[in-house]
Amino acid sequence: MFAEILTIGDELLTGNTVDSNSAFIAQKLTERGYWVRRKTTVGDDVEEIKSVIHEILSRKPDVLIISGGLGPTHDDVTILAVAEALGKKLTLCESCLERIKAFYERLYKEGYIDDPELNEGRKKMAYLPEGAVPLENTEGAAPGAFIEHGGVKIFVLPGMPREMKAMLEREVLPRLGERKFIQRKLLAEITDESKLAPILTEAVERFKVRIHSSPKGFGKYIGVIIFGEGEEEIEKAKAFMEERGIRFEEGW
Repeated sequence: MFAEILTIGDELLTGNTVDSNSAFIAQKLTERGYWVRRKTTVGDDVEEIKSVIHEILSRKPDVLIISGGLGPTHDDVTILAVAEALGKKLTLCESCLERIKAFYERLYKEGYIDDPELNEGRKKMAYLPEGAVPLENTEGAAPGAFIEHGGVKIFVLPGMPREMKAMLEREVLPRLGERKFIQRKLLAEITDESKLAPILTEAVERFKVRIHSSPKGFGKYIGVIIFGEGEEEIEKAKAFMEERGIRFEEGW
């Protein structure tokens, strides 16, 4: 199963904000057995977002997760861009509007804001692409959206890390099934990654695992991560490599 991640925000392209969201999403997708083939970042521009979505959908991943640009300001254009990319109209989600209203009323009562009224920016967040399922935001105002298009499951999440993580855990992962990958992090006692490469290739061909290696510089260790659906298959791959003369220590 393949997945792609799209993060959106001018601040990500200028370097003012580090894109930690895509790393977190990729980790969670990998744990669920998805192979994240690409991560893409674009700014807050409707045409740029539409273009990238069309490009991603042409590759037909099983899952596309989009993060960022759901807020009330002028440059929060992700939902509009997703709707236009899919040929959908924006429609008002009444239940979303009620939750947004309750959210700002609570902030007002707690003294965080001085006006709880639903202005145009706040109302904007209640519009979703036609046919989309709203995703509850337990940590903020803007709802996310889930829509299937051409066999691709598309999830649109907030950019604020706290909000994104909560929505991913509560609303997205349960919709991706129960299949899970586990991973084993090891240090291979070998000084040259090129000598390790053919052994890793043979292990991947023989066993139902994926293997990632990361050189630690020319020295004593090379980091190895073995991914698999079960501990038994991972252990078989590790034992095979040990038979080929590779010594491992636990760690990374």
